[in-house]
Amino acid sequence: MALTDQQTQQFNDTGYLSPLQVAEEAQADDWREKFDALEAQEGREQSQVGLHDRHFDQPFIWEIATRPEILDAMESIIGPNILLLASQFFCKYGQGSKYVAWHQDVTYWGLEPPMATTAWYAVDRSDVENGCMVVVPGTHSAGIQEHGKADSEGNLLSINQEVPVSEDDEAKADNLILDAGYMSIHHGMLVHSSQPNRSTRRRCGLVLRYTSPVVKQVRPNSVGARYQAVLVRGKDRPGNFGAIARPDF
Repeated sequence: MALTDQQTQQFNDTGYLSPLQVAEEAQADDWREKFDALEAQEGREQSQVGLHDRHFDQPFIWEIATRPEILDAMESIIGPNILLLASQFFCKYGQGSKYVAWHQDVTYWGLEPPMATTAWYAVDRSDVENGCMVVVPGTHSAGIQEHGKADSEGNLLSINQEVPVSEDDEAKADNLILDAGYMSIHHGMLVHSSQPNRSTRRRCGLVLRYTSPVVKQVRPNSVGARYQAVLVRGKDRPGNFGAIARPDF
């Protein structure tokens, strides 16, 4: 279901939209059970941030990533031709110290132009108590900001990056509370973060990164890798990421 004109304008003005429903409760429960099985197989430490691009070998992740409810929203923002740039789980376990520092997504991705949109799908309920995403509305319009290093231990970001945020901006920040089966979407330059999980519940989200085929990767990303971008809707005439085959399940 495409975004309404009002939703598209809101995204353009603020840099995000939330909440948007992706699946009914029964489907969300099924996907959570499949993640639980993957988590049991891989272990908690790996499941925190180490499960990258498992849409190539896990059918349920590919099913989420190509869900019409997500791709329709992305088409309203990106256009009819859409690449899935990457997927990754972010899991924070109860009463832990792990957090995500203030940052912009595309800062160290090596993309030219630096365009990407992220869908954050809630595997579990995500709320203030267990460390939901927090965003600063409108910060996407200022372009890429200089990032330093976080002072506090426990930052889940790949190279401990952090962008300074003023007290005024923090006062404007919005908590993106999501029930399982819902998602938020945000602009690649939107400044956002998440606090530690102070609850006894797990907080797991599947992060899905989408971009347009006109984008190129001109240098390796923050972990020294190149993206295996796969076409999920429309056509990829530029072929900037090569002909990456869709998984055959």
